[in-house]
This record gives sequence, structure tokens and C-alpha cells, in this order.
Amino acid sequence: MLTILGFVMIATFLVLIMMKKMSPIAALVLIPALFCVFVGKGAHLGDYVLEGVGNLAPTAAMLMFAIVYFGVMIDVGLFDPIVRGILRFCKADPMRIVVGTAVLAAIVSLDGDGSTTFMITVSAMYPLYKRLKMSLVVMTGVAATANGVMNTLPWGGPTARAATALKVDAADIFVPMIPALACGLVAVFILSYALGLRERRRLGVLSLDEVLESETRAGEPVLVGAGGEAAAGRVSFTKGGNSGSAGAGSGAATGAGPGSAAGAAGAGADTGSGADADADDGFQGLDPNRPTLRPKLYWFNAALTVLLLTAMIMEWLPIPVLFLLGAALALTVNFPHMPDQKARIAAHAENVLNVTGMVFAAAVFTGVLTGTGMVDHMADWLVSTIPDGMGGQMGLVTGLLSIPLTYFMSNDGFYFGVLPVLAEAGQAHGVSSLEIARASIAGQALHMSSPLVPAVYVLVGMAKVEFGDHTRFTVKWAVLTSLVVLGAGILFGII
Repeated sequence: MLTILGFVMIATFLVLIMMKKMSPIAALVLIPALFCVFVGKGAHLGDYVLEGVGNLAPTAAMLMFAIVYFGVMIDVGLFDPIVRGILRFCKADPMRIVVGTAVLAAIVSLDGDGSTTFMITVSAMYPLYKRLKMSLVVMTGVAATANGVMNTLPWGGPTARAATALKVDAADIFVPMIPALACGLVAVFILSYALGLRERRRLGVLSLDEVLESETRAGEPVLVGAGGEAAAGRVSFTKGGNSGSAGAGSGAATGAGPGSAAGAAGAGADTGSGADADADDGFQGLDPNRPTLRPKLYWFNAALTVLLLTAMIMEWLPIPVLFLLGAALALTVNFPHMPDQKARIAAHAENVLNVTGMVFAAAVFTGVLTGTGMVDHMADWLVSTIPDGMGGQMGLVTGLLSIPLTYFMSNDGFYFGVLPVLAEAGQAHGVSSLEIARASIAGQALHMSSPLVPAVYVLVGMAKVEFGDHTRFTVKWAVLTSLVVLGAGILFGII
């Protein structure tokens, strides 16, 4: 009974948010509360919720101060050179921009923290997507999938959990899996190339003429297509339209005549999210005249960020403490006057509230799922359904199960609750624990888009994308990437 209710609860949640019948926060709170009553444990709901909140409170604190810190770094212009460098390289080509998103997310993922990866990636790429009216779900989907593959690094979490649960060395899991994971990363780059070509076909082949210099003009970005009117500051696309992308409402400024400038100035439809089309806050990342810039403190801010990331990787202090100290120091040095500090905090309060609110709401979902025993019953049922004849293929079975299970439950639940059972079954049929451990990390490309992963709310929150839109777009590509990793592992004899 608990097994059925667990799957029904998860399916109900996903359907409601993907159909936009409920907001993610409301669904994360109300649906598990209702199912908790169904299983006859409504009296324990408070205990489940408090336990879930207690487990996720450090994560919420980390996200709160990390958003403030990186928000301040965006305000003061730390990432402006990165954005300008990418802009020069991409030359307003949607295909290059999407590929650049994948490369940037993969590189930044080396620090092992998904939230930081998404903050930096969105900070750098969001202005480009907004300026060119590209689909924002493409950005979030590519970034999440690239980060999911890189999340398998020994210090990223899943590999360490698998090593701990099965009492093997993390290096023995990760190092042999490098060729398979490399194939997964190549698959992400190929995917980003294909999605970029699709965006190019939708928007047209664009060129950007002296865009950095044109930003000093009064408010209107200058996007110049082939044969466009650069001198007049008009916008011209070789082709375009109000075509959507993967269910996300995407609008494109079109036209080659004198009236087309208005479309690029922000009058077009919203792209890939429910955000207000007139809210051009994302353009501030390239505005060279915004009052919050602190060019004289650029190297201080850069050094502080490098030091913060180094301390996080080296684990000198808990991550929430590091970002708390970093945010306080960044605010104090860059904005020594109290009114300015309050203004910066207020400017990022919406992001903070959205993300931390989502994390605490997710605590209700995970608390009920774990406290009622639904997770344990679901895992036991899945393991029991494995036919005896599949015993010798437990590596393949583990890899396939890791894709949905790490999406529907936390990594802790999978690696410490399910994986030991799978490993025991594998050993009974001559499959080593190392092979089972390697197969278990194949599903991480999908895991990073799970509603139970706090970092994904940072990604969709900063990108102003509806979580349902992100899910609908990303899941199929993330599953495909996970299957590539698993298939490569089997092909190379690693699993």
C-alpha cells in the first residue's frame, strides 16, 4: 500500500506542476500533507516536517547567503568581463551561445557544488539569452544536464556516497568510469549543438556589430542581422517568429524594417519563463553605466571569490558559514554605507525568498516520503521485481534503476538505502561491488533536475523559468545522457 501511495504521490506532484495547476511550493507542501493523512500518519506530520526542515536548514542558509554574495558580485561587475568575452566569442550566434552554456557549466562544476555552478552560469549567460530572445529553458536544461554529469566527481557527492555505502575506494569507482563519463559529457555538447542549431533556425542567423560600444547608447541593444541597419540602431533577423520551444512560451523580435527596434527593446513576448517581458533586469549584467559598479575593487572581489571557492573545495569551514562570511564581507567592502547595503539586500530578496521557500517546502515532501516509510517500500518493491535471470546483469539493472530512483528520491536515500541491497544481490550472482557502484552513478545527469535537489531551484529561480517548463524540457535529454553514460560503461567493459 505504501509503495503504491508513494508512486502516486510523486506522480501527482509532477503532473500538477508540469500542467501548472499548482505552484511548486504549494505542491511540495500540500500533496505530501494530504498523502500523510491517507496513510494514517497525519498525527506525525509535524514531526516529519520538522525533521525534514532540520536536515535541509543548512542548505537553505547556504543558498540564502550564496544568492546575496553572487548577486552583489553581479552588481559590482565581477562577471562583466566573462559576459563580454563570451559575447565576443559567440558573436550573437544562438548555436555558439548554447554550446558556450554547456562548456561554462561543465567547467564551473569542477568545484563540486551545483548551486554555485548554476549561479555563475546563469549570471554569465542570462543577459545573452534575454538580449537575443532565446529560450531560457534551453539554458537551464543544458546547464543542469552538464552539471549532472560532472556531479560524479569524487568530491561532488554521489561517488563518495557510493564508496561509503559499499566500503570501497572512491577512486576505484570514479577513475575507471572516466571514459564513460567523458562520453556523457560529449553527448551534452552534441545536445547543446543540436539545440543551438534549432534556436538559430528559429531566430535566424544573427550577427552583432559593435554591441559593447552600442550599450552606451540610451537603453536599446543593437542586434544587427545580415544587411541590417547598424547605423540606425535597428534590429534585423533573417528569419524568426513567435515559435515556442519545448512547451515554454518563447517570443522573438522579428522584422527588418524601421519598426523592428521596438521588438528588441523589450516589447516582445517572454522567453521560456513566466517572467515579465518588460523586466530587463537581466540586461544589467552588461550595462557599463550602472551605479553599483565598483571597478576599483574588481581585483579584491575576484580574489575574494577565488578564496571562497578554494575554501569550499578544501572544506576549511562549512559551506553555509563560508557564504555567510563572504556575503557580509562583500557587502561591507563594496557598499560601506548602510542605505546602499539595504538596497542591495532588497534587490536580491525576491530570489532569496523564492529559493529558500522552495527548499523548506521540499523539506515537507522529503520528510513525509521518508518518515512514512514510502521510500523504503518503493525501493524494496523495485528490487524485488528484478527477475532471477537478471542476476548476472546486476550492473545494467543498477544503472537503469539509478535513473528513476535518484530522480524520485534523495541521493542519501538511494545510495545508503537501495544500493547496498543491489550490491548484495549482485554479489550473489558474481557481480562485484565496484561494478555496482560504478553503474549507480550513471543516473546523475537526471538527478540534478529532480524536485528534491535544492540547487535546481537556484537555476530556475535565477533564470526566471517555471519549474514545470524546465522539467518538461529537460527530463528526456537528461535520461538520454544517462543512458549514454551507462551504455558507454558497458561497451568499455567498465560495468
